[in-house]
Amino acid sequence: MMTSFALLCLSIAIIESLAGILGNGIILAVSSSSCIGSKIWLPYDMIMISSSKITLQCWIILDLFLTIFYEPSYFEENIFGFIKTGYMFLNYSSLWFGAWLSVFYCIKVASFTQSFFIWLKLRIARLVPWMLLTSWLFSLTTAAPFAWDDHSVHENITAPSSMTNSSAWTTTRKDSSGLLILLYIAGVAMPLILSVVSSVLLIRSLWIHTRRMQNNASGFRDPSLEAHMKAIKSVCSLLIFYVTYFVAFTFLLYNLFLRFSTPKSICIAVMAACPTAHTLVLIWSNPKFQELPARIWHHINFSARCL
Repeated sequence: MMTSFALLCLSIAIIESLAGILGNGIILAVSSSSCIGSKIWLPYDMIMISSSKITLQCWIILDLFLTIFYEPSYFEENIFGFIKTGYMFLNYSSLWFGAWLSVFYCIKVASFTQSFFIWLKLRIARLVPWMLLTSWLFSLTTAAPFAWDDHSVHENITAPSSMTNSSAWTTTRKDSSGLLILLYIAGVAMPLILSVVSSVLLIRSLWIHTRRMQNNASGFRDPSLEAHMKAIKSVCSLLIFYVTYFVAFTFLLYNLFLRFSTPKSICIAVMAACPTAHTLVLIWSNPKFQELPARIWHHINFSARCL
């Protein structure tokens, strides 16, 4: 039975997801208008449009509403299988696109002189569409087995699916459960590794660049240093939220907590907060994304004064 604290955490998760939808809507609108205005799909805008988490957060809200208001019917096989498979696909896609954003920052900002890095820097615009397409295909491949797996809702061997109801999906086949866990780890660990490597390379590039500036004793403002700092803030924040999300979801993965228990409810709220928090960081770190909310707020204030 759902406790009052569990209901509070699920409600907080819904509010967090709604805030994330608003933030991602701003990013999506600005990036789309840039592409339409210039008639050229720039790599950064392509990644930002693809990494928009609106669909994922809408899916999370659907999952939460079904959990709160339609719990008995939610665990029917068809509904539960559809929700869990869709969630895993959107989850994988979101993590991959976030990792590619970190890689893009690293390639564009870092100042390494190795031939392979220079080759990537010159060809990143052509590589981005293939990177995104590969991520979609990989996400689809790793999420599809969650739909094919036969399951029944009994208290037996458990493995998670959607964000809130991981304990409901059960199977009597240990090999199937182990395979799905391996697929989850593969789908999450690979983009996590990309994010970690990008963060380390950016920090190393900043350290090398700072030492070079100190040796030159330049007193002028260095745009490259500012670009390094902005990229590192975005990439490191993504990495922090990524790791937090990974830990919380792993707790649900191994079904360590009872359904609607306090620890599980906290994990759900934390998982809903991470995508929203990273979206807010992206808006805060890019003046282009701040212009639209500022114009909307100015219009609201102007309309209020005219009334």
